[in-house]
Amino acid sequence: MSPIDRRTALKLMGVTPFLGTLEWSPEEIDRAALHVQTLPASDYAPLFFTEHEWQTVQVLADLIIPRDDRSGSATDAKAPEFVDFILNESSESRQSGMRRGFAWLDEESRSRFGVTFLGATDVQRRQILDDIAWPARAPERLSAGVSFFNSIRDLVAAGFFSSKMGYDDLQYIGNVPVSAFPGCPEPALRKLGVSYDLMPERR
Repeated sequence: MSPIDRRTALKLMGVTPFLGTLEWSPEEIDRAALHVQTLPASDYAPLFFTEHEWQTVQVLADLIIPRDDRSGSATDAKAPEFVDFILNESSESRQSGMRRGFAWLDEESRSRFGVTFLGATDVQRRQILDDIAWPARAPERLSAGVSFFNSIRDLVAAGFFSSKMGYDDLQYIGNVPVSAFPGCPEPALRKLGVSYDLMPERR
């Protein structure tokens, strides 16, 4: 899976937290996004992740949403901090499920390459992710990895697209006042067969 394809797909997913379609509620997403906005620029001490998990989630996040010529990566947008906060506030079942997912990722990497996910090369890491990123194509034996990747991908996407960098990446303008509205472009008016001269308010 190419980085561009992955980012394009995630743009569609990035708006879903606000529609309430993710495993986490819009309120949880908003609270985590607000928390990340208040973080200082200095080194971050994870609330939920162990040191090994923290290093892993940063690598994983940037594989999910890499830096490109349009915007920064998931770590640039502090998506890992977002994920850490929301998991720290989550239920024990969600927390244990995520820890099992990171353990699965390391075990899968060891079984394939003899090293943890962190110790694997970029190519090796992508091989694992490509095998679990598409649920319909993944073999049954990787079902635990598919479930984990779905969850972590959704969280990383929510963290990225709820940040200022994510809004800019989507070219979201929001409630920005405009000094003047130029109206419908002239070519469109001609195509519709109308003109401003026929509109009473414009006479």
